[in-house]
Amino acid sequence: MGTAINVFAVLAGGSIGILAGAKLPEGMRSSAMQAIGIVTLLVGVANFLKYDNVLVPLVSVILGLVVGEVLDIDARLRRLGDRLERRFSKGESPVSRAFVTTSLLFCVGPLTVIGSFQDGLNGDYSLLALKSTLDFIAALAFASVLGWGVLLSAGTVLVVQGSLTLGAGSLDAVVTGSMISGTTATGGILIFGLGLVLLDLKEVRVANMLPALLLAPLLVAASPLWPL
Repeated sequence: MGTAINVFAVLAGGSIGILAGAKLPEGMRSSAMQAIGIVTLLVGVANFLKYDNVLVPLVSVILGLVVGEVLDIDARLRRLGDRLERRFSKGESPVSRAFVTTSLLFCVGPLTVIGSFQDGLNGDYSLLALKSTLDFIAALAFASVLGWGVLLSAGTVLVVQGSLTLGAGSLDAVVTGSMISGTTATGGILIFGLGLVLLDLKEVRVANMLPALLLAPLLVAASPLWPL
């Protein structure tokens, strides 16, 4: 239920943003993107600080980046966005950037992980409802600047959150609060990197860091065995 609400929120916000975007002057759209980038940086820092063992997110990101670079996840996602752009648009919209950026933003945060698990474990979708409100606003803002590629991220939300929710039941006895916190902190690093991209400060291949989110809970479970 929570994922369905979230998908609808992204589609609705993105659609409104597309209609409003054409009426906004370029300077206002640029300022809106800068504001989103700054907030994204702050959200990343806040999430990173929610876990007290800095080694877990650090090692997770390093190892995850190695895996991501080998698989070249970022390039694969961008090629997918480019194919969709060639198929459905006339080439004037940065569909690839919009798709990759918003897919990461909507699916990397702590509300995605915690909310999906909460929905799957006990049917409580309150966190995903809150996330839907935030994503609605973000989708509206991004679509007003980047165009209809933002709408494609609704599919990513459906796949990622839907998979987490469906898989939560079988992981009930395994997942701990520390694992979720460690994954949240790791996601914070990715979100911070995304903020750098949005502000055009650094071209960070954030998508290649995504495997870190799978490694983080494993490293949390193994952390009692670490020498430090």
